[in-house]
Amino acid sequence: MDAMDTGLKYTPGRTDKDWDTSVQFLPASDNKKLEKKRGPGKVGLIVIVVAVAALVALVTGLLLWHFRLRKDLQQKRMYSGSMRITNQNFVDAYEDPNSPEFKALAEQVTEQLRTLYAKDTLLDKHHVGSEVQAFSEGSVIAYYLSEFKVPADQVAALDRSMSSIPSLAAKSGKIALGGLFVDNVTTAAVDARMLSYSLNDVNKFSEHAKPNQIGQIMSPGFPDRPYPNNAFFQWQLRADPQHFIELQFDTLNLEGNCSNDFIKIYDSLVPIETRAMQVFCGFHAHSQPLRLQSSRNVMLVTMATNKKKNFPGFKARYSQIQRGSRAQTCGGKVTGVSGLISSPNYPSFYPLKTTCLWSIEVPEGKAVKVTFKKFLLSEPGQKSKDCQKDYVMINGKKFCGEQPDKAITESSSTTNKMDVEFYSDSSYVDRGFEAAFEAIDMSDPCPRKFQCSNLLCVKSELRCDGWNDCGDMSDEIGCVCGQNDINCTNGLCKPMFWRCDGVNDCGDNTDELNCACKMGQLTCKNGKCVSEKSHCDGRDDCGDGSDELDCPRASGGITCTELTYKCKNNICISKVNPECDGQRDCDDGSDEENCDCGRNRFKSSRIVGGQNAEEGEFPWQVSLQVKPYGHVCGASIISPTWLVTAAHCVQDDSKIRFSQPGTWEAQLGLHTQRNIASTVVKRTLKQIIPHPYYNTFTFDNDMALMELDSPVSFSDYIRPICLPAATHNFPAGDTVSISGWGATREGGSAAMVLQKAEVRIINSTVCNSLMAGQITSRMLCAGVLKGGVDACQGDSGGPLSSSVGQHAFLAGVVSWGDGCARRDKPGIYTQVTKFRGWIKEKTGV
Repeated sequence: MDAMDTGLKYTPGRTDKDWDTSVQFLPASDNKKLEKKRGPGKVGLIVIVVAVAALVALVTGLLLWHFRLRKDLQQKRMYSGSMRITNQNFVDAYEDPNSPEFKALAEQVTEQLRTLYAKDTLLDKHHVGSEVQAFSEGSVIAYYLSEFKVPADQVAALDRSMSSIPSLAAKSGKIALGGLFVDNVTTAAVDARMLSYSLNDVNKFSEHAKPNQIGQIMSPGFPDRPYPNNAFFQWQLRADPQHFIELQFDTLNLEGNCSNDFIKIYDSLVPIETRAMQVFCGFHAHSQPLRLQSSRNVMLVTMATNKKKNFPGFKARYSQIQRGSRAQTCGGKVTGVSGLISSPNYPSFYPLKTTCLWSIEVPEGKAVKVTFKKFLLSEPGQKSKDCQKDYVMINGKKFCGEQPDKAITESSSTTNKMDVEFYSDSSYVDRGFEAAFEAIDMSDPCPRKFQCSNLLCVKSELRCDGWNDCGDMSDEIGCVCGQNDINCTNGLCKPMFWRCDGVNDCGDNTDELNCACKMGQLTCKNGKCVSEKSHCDGRDDCGDGSDELDCPRASGGITCTELTYKCKNNICISKVNPECDGQRDCDDGSDEENCDCGRNRFKSSRIVGGQNAEEGEFPWQVSLQVKPYGHVCGASIISPTWLVTAAHCVQDDSKIRFSQPGTWEAQLGLHTQRNIASTVVKRTLKQIIPHPYYNTFTFDNDMALMELDSPVSFSDYIRPICLPAATHNFPAGDTVSISGWGATREGGSAAMVLQKAEVRIINSTVCNSLMAGQITSRMLCAGVLKGGVDACQGDSGGPLSSSVGQHAFLAGVVSWGDGCARRDKPGIYTQVTKFRGWIKEKTGV
């Protein structure tokens, strides 16, 4: 029985007659006997009680510190490593941790480690234990984990002591400690993300590759259920001697934050950080193969998960490849007028411990020019100037890290030969490089073109046009600005129509000086200038309320204007774009409602000048098809039953009644035209609602809604895009994405694979001047004014997506343009915020 259930029960507010009648008070014959003897009095009692309480608190605190807090000050530190045992030969039984042979040798290795740690006082004192995880060939390599508990302030000293273990082992290598001769001892601190797991918490799997066979590993539960949380798994993969392991992921779908859930692969059988190959998280598409090769006949795959947000996991194939096979060869002599070279396995990951040398030779009298189309040699701890890890060397210069496309160009100025060397060390690999070489005329390396300082050749007309076409700004240095140019203080020339557009195009803000508002003034949305001190002073100094936006939140909300966000409870807040940003700004939380939109499967150029999108990268993208013509327009998913497209897509012509629902078929989840994969869902239409005020001559109000004949279920490949609030601001200069299957050049044919590109929102005043006054307040301009990137025929009705955090918002609908990707001719989009009320009225979304 609980102690609180016994004794007298009292209910507050009752009188004496309500006491429990079962309790009896005995009368006293002598009242004086019942009086308390005089004691210390009330003050004395209080002092005593306080003193006793303080003493109890002190003792409790000391005990708590001694038994718990003192323990908490001890920090767990784990180290992994390997050692080669030179006086032993590998036997098959060493692959089985339960065999007597394994246990006997493991005991000798742990004894060896204890002996080594005993040579250092700090290590000897804090060593908790060691465990041999595996053995492999050569003669015998032992892989181990060692655990230590050390005060937090001595962790650095412990690391230093552990770093001396290889040298200590080398000095005693000639002595058979524990009956073993050892060398090549390595040790490294285990990844901090794995420290929450002890030596006994690891879920271990062991696989041995077989000749001419492909094995398979996968996360627990895949594909029927998500992987478990708070777990750590490892797969030890082996190959026969003189072979290496090749691992390729068929599916990889984890949480996007590698600090939470991740997969890490090692060129080892324990997680030695100096032999880590790669770490993966998030989603990876089939179009970017994840294929890795070990440098020896072992590989370790580890997976760690935290306590929330579990995902489907992974499935991978492994096989063994004989050392010296074609899969490992690289380099050699290369001749000809032009050609390509690439790192081993490109575009997948290059191997560890690899050196390749290409000797390029072009015809006599010519020089060699090499341009790197892709260059991805990133590695943790690698500095682009030092290049002490993975690198490419040409003409005595080393290059490393991640470089922009075609940013590295080298030539041989006096000879027709050039050597290109590639090197990778024993840890971390990347996708490598692809380079093109060509024979050039030494006296004229860029015929009829401008040669950049980095040796790139660009069109002569791109010189001094305000755009960094070379990549190193050399085409914009030493220019003489014309009358229609902005003469930037830093010496650059920029087009005059960029002046006062709110974007720092010069880089030193010259183009934004002496505009409508002076220094110390705030530019209102309506163009009025007010003092910067007017911001958030509680008064509408601008006249449109824009000086009171993005202010500290006031209790009870603020006055509602056209620029303020209105919560569902009709209270307005001053924060700009509060919807779906992960923070509850409205008291009723309505700014974070309906936020399961605008997400794609990725961690995270149309499309004229674009590139292939990944599968599932734009899950809101729809292909609108007309039989028998195929793809005609694009659209965006906004709910299970509604699409947004352009009104000009549904205008009848002499042959086809585009305004009728029966004309169309919507294909959702499509990536490649005419390739109806299992991820694709087809729907016919129930109704089409073009905007009633659409103008066929000016393209004003170019928007239409389409209702599907039946709802679709959302998946990784089919998902709605977020609709912005009417007050959502998409400022000039912001980068946005366009996507579609339209023509890849003006007058060209449609793309088969979904294309994507990044463009910049352009100031409406500037855009209106470029487009001869044809821009209305319901249109949005975006593009790359130097040309080369734009939407084109067939992209109409598709989305202009603006990504903010984890969500993408539908900023615009592809509408019209002056040709495709022309210089100083941006794409024109229907501005979705202007139609937010109409969309909700017709669809309820």
